[in-house]
Amino acid sequence: MSRQWFALQTLTGQEHKVVRFLESEKKLQGLGEQIGEILMPTEKVQVIKQVRKKDRKTGQEHVENKKQVIVKKLYPGYVFVEAAVYDDARRIDERVWSFIRGIQGVIGFVGGDPPVPMKQSDVDNLKESAEAGATGKPKAKIDYNPGDKVKITDGPFMSFSGIVQTVDPDQGKLNVLVSIFGRDVQVELEAHQVERDESRAEEAPEPGEPDQAATPAP
Repeated sequence: MSRQWFALQTLTGQEHKVVRFLESEKKLQGLGEQIGEILMPTEKVQVIKQVRKKDRKTGQEHVENKKQVIVKKLYPGYVFVEAAVYDDARRIDERVWSFIRGIQGVIGFVGGDPPVPMKQSDVDNLKESAEAGATGKPKAKIDYNPGDKVKITDGPFMSFSGIVQTVDPDQGKLNVLVSIFGRDVQVELEAHQVERDESRAEEAPEPGEPDQAATPAP
């Protein structure tokens, strides 16, 4: 009997429940040797929550950015289990297979039936990401990519618009190219200091098209 790694597809939001059931029931079902490690990799993400506060002296309300750390699943809808689904003769162990398939919230094995074990390279990457998520410092949540147009909402360049040049998710920062007094300048900002700029520059007319603002010829 040798255990292999398998990916289980679960109902979204049921991952924790599936992990807890596997951990608590495998020994009660006499499958402690057949079912080993169970992983649901997560990472800590730092998000910015805007909180309204009222000044006690003036009574005026203002908005403050409050940092919060949340735990986010790296692979929503999936749980990974090390199990001896096959016996030494490469036949499916019905007890193990039926037990896992019958857990509430489990849709099935990724790869269909018969179950397909994960590649060793994928297992190594999975364990590495699980360890990094458990021991690493929180990463800032950044929903921007190079080339995105953003508007600066805080700091000395507030109300300026610019183009994202680089993104550093580990530090929670990004570099934005801003035009200041006719010169392009790169400024380093934290993720909470910008928002997506949905405005579009006025498009120039296509070649050969009349300019609507032009005076018609007599």
